[in-house]
Amino acid sequence: MNFGKNVKNARKEQRLTLEELSERSGVSRSMLSKIEREEKNPTIQVACQIAEALHMTLSQLLGEHEKRESLFIPKDKRLVYQDEQSGFSRYLLSPSLPSRGIEFILNVIPPGQESGVFPPHKRGVKEYITVANGALRVILGKDLTEYDLQEGDSLYFEADVEHQFINTGTEECRYYLIIDSHDAKSL
Repeated sequence: MNFGKNVKNARKEQRLTLEELSERSGVSRSMLSKIEREEKNPTIQVACQIAEALHMTLSQLLGEHEKRESLFIPKDKRLVYQDEQSGFSRYLLSPSLPSRGIEFILNVIPPGQESGVFPPHKRGVKEYITVANGALRVILGKDLTEYDLQEGDSLYFEADVEHQFINTGTEECRYYLIIDSHDAKSL
């Protein structure tokens, strides 16, 4: 994975200093430096904070930029991000096509674990969730609105709010997530 190198390249392309990226993302300058040097793998929450601060998707920072109309992604070639602390795994099931504005993701959360709090996306970004198996609690916004989903349940929300996913069950929770950035607006 070239996450750190891609963060550094994106930061330099946007002519940002480490300090500026730190202020935008809420991630310390020293942590960003370690990530860019690939000395440290961030949690999925921190990785998403960095991606949002760079106005990119996590998939873009993971290096998926193919733009052909027809793409086959073998199971063993799909991009996977695993949070070493929680075991939360994120499988990109679609190519990251920035011009299309859609990401199709399978998230897997071990029993009793959580995603951490994801930062708000840009205004206009929408998320669609369907639970394939297990139990999932979704917490949205500053008012901490909770939704408890079971296998087969779905949830749609406007993702310009903080959001968190918690496995409240006794088995692994697998849920599909579509992030639609078609209508994203800069902050």
